[in-house]
Amino acid sequence: RRYPTVELRAEAFNGSARVPIPSDSAFLKALLLELRLEDEHLFVEQRDTCTRINHSCVHSVSTAAGELWPVLAFHKSGLIYACVPLVEGGLEPRPPLLTVRGLSQGLALLLGIMDYVSPSRKNEAELSAKVGQLRTLLIQACPLGTPLNTNIRSLNSSFEDIQEMPVDKEQPAWRSSTYKGKPQVNVCITEKVKCMQYDQRDVVDTWQVYGAVNCKCDIEGSAPNVTLSLTLPTNAPPLQDIVVHHCVTSVDPAMLLSTSAEPLHDSVYNGPYKFPFIPPSDSFDLCYYTSQVPVPPILGCYQLVEEGSQLKITVNLKLHESIKNSFEYCEARIPFFNRGPIAQFESKVSYGQLDLFREKSLLVWVIGQKFPKSLEVSLTGTVSFGTAGKEHPTDYVCSGNTAYVKLYFRIPDFTLTGCYVDQHSVQLFVPGKPKITASRELISSDYYIWNSKAPAPMVFKPLLD
Repeated sequence: RRYPTVELRAEAFNGSARVPIPSDSAFLKALLLELRLEDEHLFVEQRDTCTRINHSCVHSVSTAAGELWPVLAFHKSGLIYACVPLVEGGLEPRPPLLTVRGLSQGLALLLGIMDYVSPSRKNEAELSAKVGQLRTLLIQACPLGTPLNTNIRSLNSSFEDIQEMPVDKEQPAWRSSTYKGKPQVNVCITEKVKCMQYDQRDVVDTWQVYGAVNCKCDIEGSAPNVTLSLTLPTNAPPLQDIVVHHCVTSVDPAMLLSTSAEPLHDSVYNGPYKFPFIPPSDSFDLCYYTSQVPVPPILGCYQLVEEGSQLKITVNLKLHESIKNSFEYCEARIPFFNRGPIAQFESKVSYGQLDLFREKSLLVWVIGQKFPKSLEVSLTGTVSFGTAGKEHPTDYVCSGNTAYVKLYFRIPDFTLTGCYVDQHSVQLFVPGKPKITASRELISSDYYIWNSKAPAPMVFKPLLD
Protein backbone atom coordinates (compact mmCIF):
# COMPACT_ATOMS: atom_id res chain seq x y z
CA ARG A 1 0.00 0.00 0.00
CA ARG A 2 1.27 3.46 -0.94
CA TYR A 3 0.40 6.68 0.87
CA PRO A 4 0.61 9.87 -1.24
CA THR A 5 0.28 11.89 1.99
CA VAL A 6 3.52 10.37 3.30
CA GLU A 7 5.35 10.79 -0.03
CA LEU A 8 4.37 14.48 -0.16
CA ARG A 9 5.73 14.99 3.36
CA ALA A 10 8.98 13.23 2.40
CA GLU A 11 9.34 15.57 -0.56
CA ALA A 12 8.68 18.59 1.68
CA PHE A 13 11.43 17.49 4.06
CA ASN A 14 14.09 16.62 1.47
CA GLY A 15 13.05 18.16 -1.86
CA SER A 16 15.00 16.89 -4.88
CA ALA A 17 17.35 14.90 -2.61
CA ARG A 18 14.54 12.50 -1.84
CA VAL A 19 14.87 9.06 -3.45
CA PRO A 20 11.43 8.12 -4.82
CA ILE A 21 10.04 4.65 -4.14
CA PRO A 22 10.28 2.60 -7.37
CA SER A 23 7.52 0.46 -8.87
CA ASP A 24 6.39 -2.59 -6.91
CA SER A 25 8.28 -5.02 -9.16
CA ALA A 26 11.51 -2.98 -9.12
CA PHE A 27 11.31 -2.50 -5.34
CA LEU A 28 10.74 -6.23 -4.78
CA LYS A 29 13.71 -7.17 -6.96
CA ALA A 30 16.00 -4.71 -5.15
CA LEU A 31 14.73 -5.88 -1.75
CA LEU A 32 15.30 -9.58 -2.55
CA LEU A 33 18.85 -8.72 -3.54
CA GLU A 34 19.45 -6.76 -0.33
CA LEU A 35 18.02 -9.55 1.87
CA ARG A 36 20.24 -12.15 0.11
CA LEU A 37 17.19 -14.03 -1.16
CA GLU A 38 18.36 -13.57 -4.75
CA ASP A 39 21.89 -14.13 -6.12
CA GLU A 40 22.75 -15.42 -2.65
CA HIS A 41 25.93 -17.20 -3.79
CA LEU A 42 27.26 -14.29 -5.85
CA PHE A 43 29.38 -11.45 -4.48
CA VAL A 44 27.49 -8.19 -4.94
CA GLU A 45 29.73 -5.30 -3.92
CA GLN A 46 26.96 -2.91 -2.87
CA ARG A 47 25.57 -5.62 -0.57
CA ASP A 48 28.50 -7.81 0.53
CA THR A 49 31.34 -5.35 1.10
CA CYS A 50 32.86 -5.35 4.62
CA THR A 51 31.85 -1.71 5.11
CA ARG A 52 28.17 -2.71 5.08
CA ILE A 53 27.51 -5.05 7.99
CA ASN A 54 23.89 -4.92 9.09
CA HIS A 55 23.07 -5.62 12.73
CA SER A 56 19.40 -4.68 12.43
CA CYS A 57 16.43 -5.06 10.10
CA VAL A 58 16.91 -1.49 8.79
CA HIS A 59 18.34 -1.63 5.26
CA SER A 60 19.56 0.67 2.52
CA VAL A 61 18.13 -0.62 -0.77
CA SER A 62 19.87 0.27 -4.03
CA THR A 63 17.45 1.53 -6.71
CA ALA A 64 17.87 3.16 -10.12
CA ALA A 65 17.28 6.59 -8.52
CA GLY A 66 19.77 6.03 -5.66
CA GLU A 67 19.98 4.49 -2.19
CA LEU A 68 16.53 4.21 -0.59
CA TRP A 69 16.86 4.50 3.21
CA PRO A 70 15.52 3.52 5.66
CA VAL A 71 13.77 0.35 4.53
CA LEU A 72 12.47 -1.75 7.40
CA ALA A 73 12.35 -5.40 6.29
CA PHE A 74 12.71 -8.90 7.67
CA HIS A 75 12.15 -12.45 6.42
CA LYS A 76 10.05 -14.78 8.60
CA SER A 77 8.58 -18.22 7.83
CA GLY A 78 8.73 -17.81 4.07
CA LEU A 79 7.21 -14.30 4.01
CA ILE A 80 8.85 -10.87 3.72
CA TYR A 81 7.49 -8.03 5.84
CA ALA A 82 8.63 -4.59 4.70
CA CYS A 83 7.78 -0.91 4.90
CA VAL A 84 9.48 2.43 4.18
CA PRO A 85 9.14 4.75 7.21
CA LEU A 86 9.12 8.53 6.88
CA VAL A 87 12.15 10.40 8.23
CA GLU A 88 10.84 13.71 9.59
CA GLY A 89 13.95 15.72 8.76
CA GLY A 90 17.01 15.76 6.56
CA LEU A 91 18.60 12.53 5.31
CA GLU A 92 22.16 13.87 5.06
CA PRO A 93 23.90 13.05 7.27
CA ARG A 94 21.79 10.05 8.18
CA PRO A 95 20.16 10.58 11.57
CA PRO A 96 20.62 7.98 14.38
CA LEU A 97 18.04 5.19 14.18
CA LEU A 98 16.71 5.96 17.66
CA THR A 99 15.66 9.44 16.51
CA VAL A 100 13.53 8.17 13.59
CA ARG A 101 10.05 7.83 15.11
CA GLY A 102 8.64 6.11 12.02
CA LEU A 103 10.89 3.07 12.55
CA SER A 104 9.22 2.01 15.80
CA GLN A 105 5.77 2.74 14.34
CA GLY A 106 6.56 0.73 11.19
CA LEU A 107 7.99 -2.18 13.18
CA ALA A 108 4.89 -2.31 15.41
CA LEU A 109 2.67 -2.37 12.31
CA LEU A 110 4.71 -5.12 10.62
CA LEU A 111 4.67 -7.23 13.79
CA GLY A 112 0.90 -6.76 13.98
CA ILE A 113 0.56 -7.93 10.37
CA MET A 114 2.84 -10.91 11.08
CA ASP A 115 0.76 -11.84 14.13
CA TYR A 116 -2.38 -11.72 11.96
CA VAL A 117 -0.97 -13.65 8.99
CA SER A 118 1.51 -16.17 10.42
CA PRO A 119 -0.94 -18.65 12.08
CA SER A 120 -2.28 -19.45 8.59
CA ARG A 121 1.04 -19.89 6.77
CA LYS A 122 0.65 -23.70 6.53
CA ASN A 123 -2.77 -23.43 4.91
CA GLU A 124 -2.37 -21.82 1.47
CA ALA A 125 -6.06 -21.05 0.97
CA GLU A 126 -6.43 -19.42 4.39
CA LEU A 127 -3.16 -17.51 3.93
CA SER A 128 -4.30 -16.15 0.56
CA ALA A 129 -7.62 -15.06 2.05
CA LYS A 130 -5.92 -13.20 4.90
CA VAL A 131 -3.43 -11.50 2.61
CA GLY A 132 -6.34 -10.47 0.40
CA GLN A 133 -8.05 -8.85 3.43
CA LEU A 134 -4.94 -6.95 4.47
CA ARG A 135 -5.46 -4.00 2.13
CA THR A 136 -8.93 -3.32 3.52
CA LEU A 137 -7.80 -3.83 7.11
CA LEU A 138 -4.98 -1.32 6.59
CA ILE A 139 -7.60 1.33 5.80
CA GLN A 140 -8.65 0.99 9.42
CA ALA A 141 -5.23 0.35 10.98
CA CYS A 142 -3.30 2.95 9.00
CA PRO A 143 -5.69 5.20 7.05
CA LEU A 144 -3.33 8.09 6.16
CA GLY A 145 0.07 6.49 6.61
CA THR A 146 0.38 6.78 10.40
CA PRO A 147 -0.43 3.55 12.31
CA LEU A 148 -3.42 4.08 14.60
CA ASN A 149 -3.95 0.46 15.69
CA THR A 150 -1.19 -2.10 15.18
CA ASN A 151 -3.25 -5.00 16.55
CA ILE A 152 -4.46 -6.18 13.13
CA ARG A 153 -6.00 -9.31 14.63
CA SER A 154 -8.46 -7.19 16.65
CA LEU A 155 -9.68 -5.45 13.48
CA ASN A 156 -10.74 -8.64 11.76
CA SER A 157 -14.07 -8.87 13.64
CA SER A 158 -15.28 -5.61 12.11
CA PHE A 159 -14.01 -6.47 8.63
CA GLU A 160 -17.43 -6.38 6.98
CA ASP A 161 -18.19 -2.92 8.42
CA ILE A 162 -15.09 -1.21 7.04
CA GLN A 163 -15.91 1.47 4.49
CA GLU A 164 -13.56 2.13 1.57
CA MET A 165 -14.62 5.80 1.62
CA PRO A 166 -16.64 7.50 4.38
CA VAL A 167 -20.14 8.44 3.25
CA ASP A 168 -20.22 11.50 5.53
CA LYS A 169 -17.59 14.14 4.76
CA GLU A 170 -17.39 15.02 8.47
CA GLN A 171 -16.45 11.45 9.41
CA PRO A 172 -12.78 11.39 10.54
CA ALA A 173 -10.37 8.94 8.92
CA TRP A 174 -9.81 7.05 12.18
CA ARG A 175 -13.54 6.25 12.51
CA SER A 176 -13.76 3.77 9.66
CA SER A 177 -16.72 1.55 10.63
CA THR A 178 -20.33 2.13 11.62
CA TYR A 179 -22.32 0.96 14.65
CA LYS A 180 -26.04 0.35 14.98
CA GLY A 181 -27.63 -0.17 18.36
CA LYS A 182 -27.90 1.21 21.89
CA PRO A 183 -25.05 3.61 22.74
CA GLN A 184 -22.61 2.28 25.30
CA VAL A 185 -19.19 3.34 26.59
CA ASN A 186 -16.72 1.10 28.43
CA VAL A 187 -13.81 2.76 30.25
CA CYS A 188 -11.02 0.99 32.13
CA ILE A 189 -8.18 2.70 34.02
CA THR A 190 -5.15 0.43 34.35
CA GLU A 191 -2.31 1.57 36.59
CA LYS A 192 0.98 -0.32 36.72
CA VAL A 193 3.45 0.17 39.55
CA LYS A 194 7.17 -0.48 39.15
CA CYS A 195 9.32 -0.71 42.24
CA MET A 196 12.91 -1.23 43.40
CA GLN A 197 13.35 -1.74 47.16
CA TYR A 198 16.76 -2.25 48.80
CA ASP A 199 16.28 -1.78 52.58
CA GLN A 200 19.68 -0.06 52.76
CA ARG A 201 20.54 3.30 54.32
CA ASP A 202 22.67 4.64 51.49
CA VAL A 203 20.36 3.56 48.68
CA VAL A 204 17.05 5.22 47.84
CA ASP A 205 14.06 2.99 47.10
CA THR A 206 12.24 3.99 43.91
CA TRP A 207 8.73 3.42 42.62
CA GLN A 208 6.84 4.69 39.58
CA VAL A 209 3.19 4.63 38.54
CA TYR A 210 2.05 4.48 34.91
CA GLY A 211 -1.61 4.78 33.99
CA ALA A 212 -3.59 4.13 30.81
CA VAL A 213 -7.25 4.91 30.17
CA ASN A 214 -8.74 2.44 27.68
CA CYS A 215 -12.06 3.19 25.99
CA LYS A 216 -14.50 1.33 23.77
CA CYS A 217 -17.31 3.52 22.47
CA ASP A 218 -20.17 1.88 20.57
CA ILE A 219 -22.07 4.93 19.31
CA GLU A 220 -24.10 5.59 16.19
CA GLY A 221 -23.14 8.43 13.87
CA SER A 222 -20.21 9.39 11.68
CA ALA A 223 -18.58 11.80 14.16
CA PRO A 224 -20.10 11.51 17.66
CA ASN A 225 -18.77 13.81 20.37
CA VAL A 226 -17.85 12.35 23.76
CA THR A 227 -16.44 14.08 26.83
CA LEU A 228 -14.83 12.05 29.61
CA SER A 229 -13.39 13.34 32.90
CA LEU A 230 -10.81 11.78 35.21
CA THR A 231 -11.31 12.58 38.89
CA LEU A 232 -8.80 12.53 41.76
CA PRO A 233 -9.50 12.47 45.50
CA THR A 234 -8.76 15.61 47.54
CA ASN A 235 -5.02 16.10 48.21
CA ALA A 236 -4.11 13.29 45.80
CA PRO A 237 -0.90 13.74 43.76
CA PRO A 238 -1.61 15.26 40.33
CA LEU A 239 -1.38 13.39 37.04
CA GLN A 240 1.74 14.18 35.03
CA ASP A 241 3.41 13.37 31.69
CA ILE A 242 -0.05 13.14 30.09
CA VAL A 243 -0.10 11.92 26.48
CA VAL A 244 -3.45 11.97 24.67
CA HIS A 245 -4.80 10.02 21.70
CA HIS A 246 -4.99 11.93 18.43
CA CYS A 247 -8.81 11.75 18.47
CA VAL A 248 -8.94 14.17 21.43
CA THR A 249 -10.19 17.48 20.01
CA SER A 250 -8.97 19.90 22.70
CA VAL A 251 -7.31 19.94 26.13
CA ASP A 252 -5.96 22.56 28.51
CA PRO A 253 -2.29 23.11 27.46
CA ALA A 254 -1.27 23.21 31.13
CA MET A 255 -2.37 19.59 31.39
CA LEU A 256 0.20 18.50 28.81
CA LEU A 257 2.99 20.64 30.30
CA SER A 258 2.81 19.04 33.76
CA THR A 259 5.91 16.84 33.91
CA SER A 260 7.48 14.53 36.47
CA ALA A 261 10.95 15.77 35.46
CA GLU A 262 10.41 18.84 37.63
CA PRO A 263 9.69 18.83 41.38
CA LEU A 264 6.07 19.36 42.36
CA HIS A 265 5.26 23.01 42.95
CA ASP A 266 2.21 25.28 43.25
CA SER A 267 1.88 25.80 39.49
CA VAL A 268 1.41 22.09 38.74
CA TYR A 269 -1.87 21.27 36.96
CA ASN A 270 -4.38 19.66 39.35
CA GLY A 271 -7.31 19.20 37.01
CA PRO A 272 -10.06 18.94 36.05
CA TYR A 273 -8.84 16.37 33.54
CA LYS A 274 -11.42 16.66 30.75
CA PHE A 275 -11.02 14.92 27.40
CA PRO A 276 -13.46 15.80 24.57
CA PHE A 277 -12.98 13.40 21.66
CA ILE A 278 -14.46 11.70 18.59
CA PRO A 279 -13.83 8.01 19.32
CA PRO A 280 -12.45 5.46 16.85
CA SER A 281 -14.61 2.45 16.14
CA ASP A 282 -12.52 0.00 18.15
CA SER A 283 -10.93 -0.11 21.58
CA PHE A 284 -8.21 2.52 22.07
CA ASP A 285 -6.12 4.16 24.80
CA LEU A 286 -7.51 7.64 25.39
CA CYS A 287 -4.47 8.80 27.37
CA TYR A 288 -1.41 7.78 29.33
CA TYR A 289 -0.07 9.41 32.50
CA THR A 290 2.35 9.09 35.42
CA SER A 291 2.10 10.24 39.02
CA GLN A 292 4.45 10.71 41.98
CA VAL A 293 2.65 8.72 44.68
CA PRO A 294 4.07 8.98 48.22
CA VAL A 295 4.42 5.27 49.05
CA PRO A 296 4.58 1.91 47.24
CA PRO A 297 1.64 -0.42 47.92
CA ILE A 298 3.71 -3.22 49.51
CA LEU A 299 6.86 -2.60 51.56
CA GLY A 300 9.31 -5.48 51.71
CA CYS A 301 12.56 -6.68 53.21
CA TYR A 302 14.56 -9.62 51.85
CA GLN A 303 17.63 -11.08 53.57
CA LEU A 304 19.67 -13.92 52.11
CA VAL A 305 22.81 -15.13 53.91
CA GLU A 306 25.07 -17.99 52.84
CA GLU A 307 26.17 -20.29 55.68
CA GLY A 308 28.32 -23.17 54.47
CA SER A 309 26.35 -25.18 51.92
CA GLN A 310 23.02 -23.62 52.89
CA LEU A 311 21.23 -20.34 52.28
CA LYS A 312 19.18 -18.76 55.04
CA ILE A 313 16.37 -16.57 53.73
CA THR A 314 13.96 -14.17 55.42
CA VAL A 315 11.20 -12.24 53.65
CA ASN A 316 8.92 -9.72 55.34
CA LEU A 317 6.09 -7.98 53.47
CA LYS A 318 3.73 -5.27 54.70
CA LEU A 319 0.68 -3.92 52.89
CA HIS A 320 0.37 -0.17 53.34
CA GLU A 321 -2.74 0.79 55.30
CA SER A 322 -3.98 3.07 52.48
CA ILE A 323 -4.14 0.18 50.00
CA LYS A 324 -7.31 -1.80 49.37
CA ASN A 325 -6.85 -5.25 50.95
CA SER A 326 -8.62 -7.20 48.23
CA PHE A 327 -6.50 -8.88 45.57
CA GLU A 328 -7.37 -10.96 42.56
CA TYR A 329 -3.97 -12.59 43.14
CA CYS A 330 -0.85 -11.81 45.13
CA GLU A 331 2.32 -13.89 45.17
CA ALA A 332 6.04 -13.51 45.75
CA ARG A 333 8.47 -15.46 43.56
CA ILE A 334 11.93 -16.18 44.94
CA PRO A 335 14.33 -17.45 42.25
CA PHE A 336 17.81 -18.84 42.90
CA PHE A 337 20.22 -18.39 40.02
CA ASN A 338 23.50 -20.13 39.20
CA ARG A 339 23.01 -22.74 41.94
CA GLY A 340 21.46 -25.91 40.51
CA PRO A 341 18.23 -27.65 41.62
CA ILE A 342 16.85 -27.25 45.14
CA ALA A 343 17.88 -30.38 47.08
CA GLN A 344 16.54 -29.59 50.55
CA PHE A 345 14.19 -26.92 51.83
CA GLU A 346 12.79 -26.15 55.27
CA SER A 347 10.47 -23.22 55.76
CA LYS A 348 7.94 -21.45 57.93
CA VAL A 349 5.33 -18.98 56.67
CA SER A 350 3.08 -16.83 58.82
CA TYR A 351 0.43 -16.66 56.13
CA GLY A 352 -0.37 -18.10 52.73
CA GLN A 353 0.94 -21.16 50.92
CA LEU A 354 4.43 -22.02 49.68
CA ASP A 355 5.01 -23.94 46.42
CA LEU A 356 8.42 -25.43 45.65
CA PHE A 357 9.69 -25.93 42.08
CA ARG A 358 12.90 -27.90 42.63
CA GLU A 359 14.12 -28.20 39.04
CA LYS A 360 13.44 -24.52 38.33
CA SER A 361 15.19 -23.46 41.57
CA LEU A 362 12.13 -21.36 42.41
CA LEU A 363 9.93 -20.73 45.44
CA VAL A 364 6.45 -19.31 44.91
CA TRP A 365 4.80 -17.83 47.99
CA VAL A 366 1.06 -17.53 47.29
CA ILE A 367 -0.29 -14.90 49.66
CA GLY A 368 -3.77 -15.10 48.15
CA GLN A 369 -6.54 -12.55 47.99
CA LYS A 370 -6.05 -10.81 51.34
CA PHE A 371 -3.34 -9.89 53.81
CA PRO A 372 -4.13 -10.74 57.48
CA LYS A 373 -5.49 -8.08 59.86
CA SER A 374 -1.96 -7.10 60.85
CA LEU A 375 -1.24 -6.42 57.14
CA GLU A 376 2.13 -8.16 57.63
CA VAL A 377 3.37 -11.56 56.46
CA SER A 378 6.74 -13.29 56.83
CA LEU A 379 8.69 -16.24 55.47
CA THR A 380 11.83 -17.88 56.86
CA GLY A 381 13.67 -20.90 55.52
CA THR A 382 16.92 -22.70 54.71
CA VAL A 383 17.76 -23.95 51.23
CA SER A 384 20.47 -26.26 49.90
CA PHE A 385 21.20 -27.11 46.27
CA GLY A 386 22.39 -29.94 44.07
CA THR A 387 24.86 -29.83 41.21
CA ALA A 388 24.11 -27.13 38.65
CA GLY A 389 23.52 -28.13 35.02
CA LYS A 390 23.03 -26.22 31.78
CA GLU A 391 19.24 -26.46 32.14
CA HIS A 392 19.12 -24.59 35.47
CA PRO A 393 18.45 -20.82 35.52
CA THR A 394 21.43 -18.49 35.25
CA ASP A 395 21.77 -14.74 35.57
CA TYR A 396 24.84 -12.49 35.24
CA VAL A 397 23.42 -9.85 37.57
CA CYS A 398 22.32 -12.23 40.33
CA SER A 399 25.72 -13.68 41.21
CA GLY A 400 26.79 -14.56 44.73
CA ASN A 401 24.26 -13.31 47.25
CA THR A 402 22.84 -10.64 44.93
CA ALA A 403 19.25 -11.86 44.63
CA TYR A 404 15.69 -10.60 44.66
CA VAL A 405 12.08 -11.36 45.42
CA LYS A 406 9.64 -10.35 42.69
CA LEU A 407 6.01 -9.55 43.54
CA TYR A 408 3.04 -10.22 41.27
CA PHE A 409 -0.38 -8.82 42.18
CA ARG A 410 -3.58 -7.30 40.82
CA ILE A 411 -6.06 -5.24 42.83
CA PRO A 412 -9.41 -4.78 41.02
CA ASP A 413 -11.50 -1.63 41.46
CA PHE A 414 -8.51 0.33 42.81
CA THR A 415 -5.83 2.74 41.60
CA LEU A 416 -2.75 3.89 43.49
CA THR A 417 -3.38 7.53 42.52
CA GLY A 418 -7.06 7.26 43.44
CA CYS A 419 -7.93 8.22 39.85
CA TYR A 420 -11.40 7.18 38.69
CA VAL A 421 -14.03 7.94 36.07
CA ASP A 422 -17.31 9.32 37.38
CA GLN A 423 -19.94 7.68 35.19
CA HIS A 424 -22.16 10.76 35.50
CA SER A 425 -19.36 12.93 34.06
CA VAL A 426 -19.30 11.04 30.75
CA GLN A 427 -21.18 13.17 28.23
CA LEU A 428 -22.48 11.81 24.92
CA PHE A 429 -24.19 14.14 22.49
CA VAL A 430 -26.33 11.40 20.95
CA PRO A 431 -30.00 10.46 21.21
CA GLY A 432 -30.99 7.80 23.75
CA LYS A 433 -29.69 7.01 27.23
CA PRO A 434 -26.22 5.51 26.94
CA LYS A 435 -24.92 2.65 29.08
CA ILE A 436 -21.69 3.71 30.85
CA THR A 437 -19.38 1.09 32.37
CA ALA A 438 -16.28 2.20 34.27
CA SER A 439 -13.66 0.01 35.93
CA ARG A 440 -10.12 0.34 37.25
CA GLU A 441 -7.25 -1.86 38.40
CA LEU A 442 -3.73 -1.77 39.84
CA ILE A 443 -1.16 -4.27 38.50
CA SER A 444 2.43 -4.90 39.55
CA SER A 445 5.14 -4.51 36.91
CA ASP A 446 8.83 -5.22 37.63
CA TYR A 447 8.25 -5.08 41.38
CA TYR A 448 11.59 -6.11 42.94
CA ILE A 449 12.79 -6.41 46.53
CA TRP A 450 16.57 -6.92 46.57
CA ASN A 451 18.61 -8.80 49.15
CA SER A 452 19.69 -6.16 51.71
CA LYS A 453 22.72 -8.28 52.69
CA ALA A 454 24.39 -7.95 49.28
CA PRO A 455 25.07 -5.26 46.64
CA ALA A 456 22.26 -4.79 44.13
CA PRO A 457 21.68 -2.88 40.86
CA MET A 458 20.86 0.69 41.86
CA VAL A 459 18.50 3.00 40.00
CA PHE A 460 19.66 6.00 42.03
CA LYS A 461 22.30 6.53 44.70
CA PRO A 462 22.78 9.90 46.42
CA LEU A 463 26.15 11.62 46.12
CA LEU A 464 28.25 11.51 49.29
CA ASP A 465 29.11 14.85 50.87
